[in-house]
Amino acid sequence: MRNKQRLVRTGLVALLAACLGACGGAGNGAAGPHGDGRGAGQSGQDTPPQQSAVSGLRADVRHLTRLTTTGARPHMVTTCTPATRQVKHTKRSGRTKKTWYSTEHYQDCRKTAKGTETYRRVVRPERWCVKLDDVNGNPRKDGVWYRVTSATYHQALGADARARLQFTPTGSGC
Repeated sequence: MRNKQRLVRTGLVALLAACLGACGGAGNGAAGPHGDGRGAGQSGQDTPPQQSAVSGLRADVRHLTRLTTTGARPHMVTTCTPATRQVKHTKRSGRTKKTWYSTEHYQDCRKTAKGTETYRRVVRPERWCVKLDDVNGNPRKDGVWYRVTSATYHQALGADARARLQFTPTGSGC
């Protein structure tokens, strides 16, 4: 009986590993449902594909601070109650078989909700953005926002208005 259970368990583990291997290819460059390497549930605004460097005239900079709010969730505590169960014992000696029962004491523990607890939830992460005109020398591409690193933002903030900037964005839009 145990060998059969072990065989079933091994088969289920192998099946689960095969399914996860087939589904989890978005992180290694495999094409997702968009056909561009993004997995399901990811939008271009959140995690864009690796972008190349852009250049243009500095139009504006924007810093969006992190926005948080308080939330409430159930406070889970472990409660244990004493319990008993009947345990069957069997002893064989030749052709005779002796069976007796004993009572085993144990703790039955479960997680239960008791009250609520508050926590900080991030509504919007911190972002640094730069707006460019004449992107990559194209005079018709004006007013394009790019998400950048903090260092690039501070470099653009210190630059003169309409100064030529070149950087690699971390995302598009702001």
